[in-house]
Amino acid sequence: MSKIGETTLEIDLSALEHNFHFFKSKLKKNTLFLGVVKAFAYGSDMVAIAKKLEVLGIDYFAVAYVKEGVLLRDAGITSPILVLHPQPLNFEELIDRCLEPSMYSPRILKLFLASAKDKNQVNYPVHVKFNTGLNRLGFWESDIDFIVNTLEKRDELKIKSVFSHLAASEDENERDFSLSQISSFEKITTELSDKLPYTYIRHTLNSSGILNYPEAQYEMVRSGIGLYGYGNHSEIDKALKPVASLKTVISQLHKIEPGESVGYNRGYTSVGYRVTATLPIGHADGISRQYGNGKASVVIGGKKAPIIGNVCMDMIMVDVTGIECQEGDEVIIFGSGLSAEAFANLSGTISYEILTAISQRIKRLVV
Repeated sequence: MSKIGETTLEIDLSALEHNFHFFKSKLKKNTLFLGVVKAFAYGSDMVAIAKKLEVLGIDYFAVAYVKEGVLLRDAGITSPILVLHPQPLNFEELIDRCLEPSMYSPRILKLFLASAKDKNQVNYPVHVKFNTGLNRLGFWESDIDFIVNTLEKRDELKIKSVFSHLAASEDENERDFSLSQISSFEKITTELSDKLPYTYIRHTLNSSGILNYPEAQYEMVRSGIGLYGYGNHSEIDKALKPVASLKTVISQLHKIEPGESVGYNRGYTSVGYRVTATLPIGHADGISRQYGNGKASVVIGGKKAPIIGNVCMDMIMVDVTGIECQEGDEVIIFGSGLSAEAFANLSGTISYEILTAISQRIKRLVV
């Protein structure tokens, strides 16, 4: 019988600590470390992860949206929090919670400057993002004078950091492109520094960047997926420990005869005598239909059991023929024996997607 009793996402804080120290060991003595905890800490437990990282000595946090930063502040997190994609509607709340916004466009800078003035702020910390090739968010190099002129003779805002984002730091085939991004960032920050009367933090490396471009650490680096146990490279993954393990239980076993079908739209038809197990997890929980029809497997008793038929909203069926198991036994969706990266790869996606897709209705258990 399973110890968990229901579908559960186990969150291993000792694995998080291991990963933190692994990346910390790659940094120069004075390089600051920013931990990315957006999207419920990559689908796990944002508060538990942030509290552990704060104890470990993290220097900065990053979230995507203001409400994520509010959640951390309400939980007692006191470390500085960078909001990567703030929206003007939330500026007042952002300031009230001492969150630090990314300024990524002329519109956002002007609107936040107005909000800071309305709330009588002085030297409120902001982070300026430049686009060096990802083409997602960010100012252009040609915006430097606009930024300087906008902030000149104003005391509401002060630039705390300037940053960019590498587009393909994990891909050795794109090394030239990554180096060109780093070169562009170097040029931008040099020009900006010449025009500002104070210094600021620079950061452009993500998890893979920390490993592949150590010369570009500047004053700070950022790690997201790496902290959760995935290094975007099989060799690095061996040195890391997955923080999250998704487990469930066998609800019912069925004996299927030749010609019988399983699931919606008769997605699977047996060609012989088979035994199937029904599990209480489905696409409402983050296991989307793309994992069905034999593309992905789960682990039961140390053996792989393929998902058969179409994934249902709340259930999946797996083929357990030849596997010693019974109703109530534990099932590993990903974790020990099958990493999230390996599970995701079975259906042509990546660990980021499966981790962040795990529904909030699934129980979180911090261990």
